Amino acid sequence: MAISADVGPGLPRRLRAPAPGWELTADVCVVGSGVAGLCVALHARAAGLSVAVVTKVEVDDGSTRWAQGGIAAVLDPADTPAAHARDTEVAGVGLCDPDAVRALVTEGPERLHQLISWGAAFDRGPTGRLLLTREGGHSTDRIVHAGGDATGAEVQRALRDAVAADPGVTLVEHAMVLDLLRDADGRAAGVTLHVLGEGSADGVGAVRARAVVLATGGMGQVYAATTNPGVSTGDGVALGLRAGAVATDLEFVQFHPTALYLGPDARGQQPLVSEALRGEGAVLRDGAGERFMPGVHPLAELAPRDVVAKAITRVQLRDGVDHVWLDAVGLPGLAERFPTIVARCREAGIDPVTDLVPVTPAAHYASGGLATDLSGRTTVPGLYACGEVACTGVHGANRLASNSLLEGLVFAARIGDALARELPVPAAAGPVDPRPAGLVDVAARGPLTTAMSARVGAVRSGPGLAEAAGQLAALGEWTTAVPGVPGWETTDLLTVATAITAAATAREETRGCHWREDHPEAVEDWQVHVDVRLDDDGRVRLTRRPVGTPVAVDW
Repeated sequence: MAISADVGPGLPRRLRAPAPGWELTADVCVVGSGVAGLCVALHARAAGLSVAVVTKVEVDDGSTRWAQGGIAAVLDPADTPAAHARDTEVAGVGLCDPDAVRALVTEGPERLHQLISWGAAFDRGPTGRLLLTREGGHSTDRIVHAGGDATGAEVQRALRDAVAADPGVTLVEHAMVLDLLRDADGRAAGVTLHVLGEGSADGVGAVRARAVVLATGGMGQVYAATTNPGVSTGDGVALGLRAGAVATDLEFVQFHPTALYLGPDARGQQPLVSEALRGEGAVLRDGAGERFMPGVHPLAELAPRDVVAKAITRVQLRDGVDHVWLDAVGLPGLAERFPTIVARCREAGIDPVTDLVPVTPAAHYASGGLATDLSGRTTVPGLYACGEVACTGVHGANRLASNSLLEGLVFAARIGDALARELPVPAAAGPVDPRPAGLVDVAARGPLTTAMSARVGAVRSGPGLAEAAGQLAALGEWTTAVPGVPGWETTDLLTVATAITAAATAREETRGCHWREDHPEAVEDWQVHVDVRLDDDGRVRLTRRPVGTPVAVDW
């Protein structure tokens, strides 16, 4: 069922950019070099396919290496896939796809062991068994870590080394993806991209491929404060929307409860203070030193992230403060167990061993993204999506802790299987894209992120969302930008910001990490997905889709 949405002027259906001045060819083009992208590349190579991996800065600069939490998997004989599924679905508040969750929890252990075979080293006890711990929303210990709080860095290292050792993978660094290329049949046939210092003077070129896999990560930079790195500007979701793909559940932006508070003027990426500290016994306190989580949820500080983030926000609103306090003082072996967190706090002048740590929620993870089936196919033929850029149906209204790296592992393997089965023979290139191109002025970026944080953040309301929609519509009229990375990024940010705001406005309830002050309860009629697409004029169109009904993928 269609949902009406007042979204203002249309968004660009392709980016204004020079014609490609160079190109390379591979069987598969993977855009992104985190856990999802590099695992897809390795699976495609196992199928005998040549791969071009396009990454925005350098291969290690995505979100994966920043992951302090671990990978959830059923490894303890006392644990079960059913229990992992139940925890995942509780966190997802009725919007998880049961088949996707089943695939995640049953295939996850095998994919974790495959990652170990690729060289990833996880923390083990004296007997050599993998150490398991617990994080928010999990009913038992099932999280593996590496280096205490450096799991992402170790996963990234292992995958980077495995890809670097394979001559069948071409790595294109410092490359921002622009738009999708199609063949004469309308199927995805590569991407245009900008590579600094390569090809023509402006660096715009093309990767021609028989399939394109988007693994571009998240869109946290749409907010003024986020745990995401600077490259996370929503490029994959924006490209997909411009290409006609359906995105879903974009309103469910997870705010990590405990980012390190660096002051009222901090912008961009903020240090993450992993909930693993709370898993080991750290507690949250208000300005008076009182714990506030025990009265909010039976799991207290280990409640699902949306519950903790909302509780912190309520305290901040109640007391008129910018942060609360995380108390890890007295935890045994804190500096040895969490060296990255302790070091980053000390850089900011705070020692968690002896001091309370100021924390506040920050944009962390997009539970929604480009809608896919269980093989990673989007609604555009030949275009796949994996990782945070995708919405497989696993996370529902709120991602369960440490399911994100696992999702990348599991669905990368499924995409690899699909590529091995169904990759078509190369087809002739399609005609030049006739749609008018557009670009937003880079000066819009500051007002855009301010509006999103103020009105479309952890706390939302109808009037605030309407104000944000109006501000975003006005920013869309700034069209004097010169083609280049700043303008392309700003246009991508405006595209995803507009889509998020439209979906958040339509969903008149509170569910998971979508919190509407004017609609404080979950509503049964809204136990549906909100699908988002752009029409021919670039306007956002919304449609309800029942949970358990797969998105229509007919290729």
